[in-house]
Amino acid sequence: MVFWWFLLLLILLRIGELLIPRRHERWLLAHGAIEYGKAHYPFMIALHTLFFVSLIAEYLLTGSSYYNPYLMFLFFGLTTVKIRIVHALGKFWTTKIYRIPGCPLVRKGVYRYFNHPNYVIVMLEIPLIPLIFHLYYTAVIFPLLNIGMLTVRIRKENEALAN
Repeated sequence: MVFWWFLLLLILLRIGELLIPRRHERWLLAHGAIEYGKAHYPFMIALHTLFFVSLIAEYLLTGSSYYNPYLMFLFFGLTTVKIRIVHALGKFWTTKIYRIPGCPLVRKGVYRYFNHPNYVIVMLEIPLIPLIFHLYYTAVIFPLLNIGMLTVRIRKENEALAN
């Protein structure tokens, strides 16, 4: 039962991560933002959708009801950090890559030290979530797929930030 409640919470968090950026996108476009990396975005959405499918499939196949409360606590800690990252970017935070020409980069919060802190959180979340429930196949396969996706994504984002 814990798995299903956690999954519901995770889905609600991800829906929030899609709804909030829509409002930000409208603001960015109204201020002359240019979108970068359109071609890879559908693949990123597919990867994250398949992640949920894999979580559910592996959970149903293993029939395990065990979970690790320490890893779950760590996940909620990462979520807190992610919220701070999103807050630091404000209206500039979206799931797509936008850049307003001539607009200075955000350099507050953790962005004073790192260009891509959100991706560090995602790289930790993707193996952590399945490991909470001992779903080892998903915990191994999806971080590898995500590395490939982030290689493309970060390259495009750096291109946008350089312009």
